[in-house]
Amino acid sequence: MTDIKSMTQEEMAALLTELGEPKFRAKQVFSWLHKGVRSFDEMGNLPKALRAKLGDTCQLTPPTVERKQVSTQDGTIKYLWRLADGNCIETVLMRYEHGNTVCISCQVGCRMGCVFCASTLAGKVRDLTPGEMLDQVLFTQVDSGAPISNIVLMGIGEPLDNFDTVMRFLELVNHPDGLNIGMRHISLSTCGLVEKIDKLAEYRLQLTLSVSLHAPDNETRSRLMPVNRSYSVEEVFAACKRYFEKTGRRISYEYSMIDGVNDSDEQADLLAQRLKTAPGHVNLIGLNEVEESPLKPSRRIRQFQKRLESHGVTVTVRRKLGGDIDASCGQLRRKAMRED
Repeated sequence: MTDIKSMTQEEMAALLTELGEPKFRAKQVFSWLHKGVRSFDEMGNLPKALRAKLGDTCQLTPPTVERKQVSTQDGTIKYLWRLADGNCIETVLMRYEHGNTVCISCQVGCRMGCVFCASTLAGKVRDLTPGEMLDQVLFTQVDSGAPISNIVLMGIGEPLDNFDTVMRFLELVNHPDGLNIGMRHISLSTCGLVEKIDKLAEYRLQLTLSVSLHAPDNETRSRLMPVNRSYSVEEVFAACKRYFEKTGRRISYEYSMIDGVNDSDEQADLLAQRLKTAPGHVNLIGLNEVEESPLKPSRRIRQFQKRLESHGVTVTVRRKLGGDIDASCGQLRRKAMRED
């Protein structure tokens, strides 16, 4: 069966031609799919015979809500979606004054092994398809009733480890006949896969690249993030410099503050020094505790912030949302897996 949700409109036109249908139907089908229909029968302006053909040749695999947690503190909603093959992924809806942001997953599990993240505890199961990524945005919007204006690819999985799928998803979600979410409203996070950062730069997209840094020195970062044993801090910053030079887009550096591990003044000074070669914005994040990890949130976030600012670095502290609903990425999925 054809995964029609992952197709571009041009590919749909070719498929419909093969089915003996006029090409103009592709725009109609594409539009329906991007409204979050769960079956071809819901496509009311299509002939019944065409709907039957689509049902015979194509598959829709909309996720179902396995669990839904709503924060009483700030209205954040965390979804645990069950996919057609039984696997589960997480999506988070966050409400801001400037609009509603959805944080989506790109893989079932993750193989990067970062010690502070619950997403990677059971390893990577498989990549998501473009349609499964798109469904998270669509059905979060449908279920919550909140129009989505911004997307962050910071959920379960490493986006650049599923590169082709992510690029197709970006093309689909940006399409004017679909959700039409502009690239400047999309952030993509990576742990620092150097070759893929260079590959992404070639596309010259206007999205925001967020690099999960979490330490400015190789010893600490290798302890926290096994990927650093393949791509050193120096290599990551060199790739970020090349990315900035090619795209003109400043990098956002994500930095989870961990007590006694990466929050010293000396590390702040070193980070500021590194940023001179690849300028960008530092986003300090209060660590979300994970049951299986001994790491604790830093008590020096403000001091670290002021130290960076004394060097002229632009710094923000991420507003903590969903603290009462398993906020850390992968926690809800992990809890469900333990119970299963």
